[in-house]
Amino acid sequence: MHRLWQLPAVPVVSYMTMKTFFDKTVLYLRMIKISHSVFALPFAFVGALLAAKGMPAFHEIFWIAVAMVGARSGAMGLNRIIDRKIDADNPRTSKREIPAGKINVPEALFFTAISLGVLVFAAYKLNPLCFMLSPIAIGILVLYSYTKRFTWASHFVLGLAISGAPLGAWIAVRGTFDAEIVPLAVAVILWLAGFDILYALQDIDFDRQHGLFSVPRRFGIEKSLIISRILHGFTFGLFIATGMIFHLNAWYFIGLVIIGVLLTYEHSLVKSNDLSKLNMAFFNMNGYISITILIFTFISLISR
Repeated sequence: MHRLWQLPAVPVVSYMTMKTFFDKTVLYLRMIKISHSVFALPFAFVGALLAAKGMPAFHEIFWIAVAMVGARSGAMGLNRIIDRKIDADNPRTSKREIPAGKINVPEALFFTAISLGVLVFAAYKLNPLCFMLSPIAIGILVLYSYTKRFTWASHFVLGLAISGAPLGAWIAVRGTFDAEIVPLAVAVILWLAGFDILYALQDIDFDRQHGLFSVPRRFGIEKSLIISRILHGFTFGLFIATGMIFHLNAWYFIGLVIIGVLLTYEHSLVKSNDLSKLNMAFFNMNGYISITILIFTFISLISR
């Protein structure tokens, strides 16, 4: 029998389309090294916990997390775009997504613009001061990617960028900039610079050949190891100062004992004549450190 009407065609997302979307998502996550979020995100929540003297409001936690995702994604996108030619020349980084042609520059620019837009919107949703400071945060992120071209202090600029995690979260909860959060922010700067110096050891020859600047290139391997240890010594002292400033209880200082052991073990893994365990020292130990300080700060605050 002739049909007087016909059901409209229903669009079907094919398996191949879903696979392409999934594969592209994985590429972007690899480009921004999403696993490295373990360094900054816990410190953002530490800053929020200290500002609230306990658990912040849910909407504050949510928008802090959104801001961190936007900042992290935008920062890594900027770095990959700005450094794409350097990455292509370096055997260690030549297979990264942009130099390998897996993600093109316009795509990376669009992704980065969206990510930074997410950061600004999240800052707007938190409070006026966060919103006003968001362009400064973006400026520091842009600056970092160029610093290796003219100064060996680039590690400290990266630390400054990451210190925005606890500092920004504090401002998100309090709505003000207060001096008591500064020791923790400085601790993050020194901690990050200390382990970024270790990470830069693997590129010392490449940096020399291509006129790039780093502490290892400027001071050599042995002195760089000493500088990293000194920076982490000051980091540990500032962690202690943070606990005293906020009157945190014994749980926090138990966490610091664990962190002290982790820092000591981290530096035992890297020797001037043996850099084979550098990635373990860089990623594993520092990921454990940031998670440990978050856990024990939380326990300290809720147990008071």
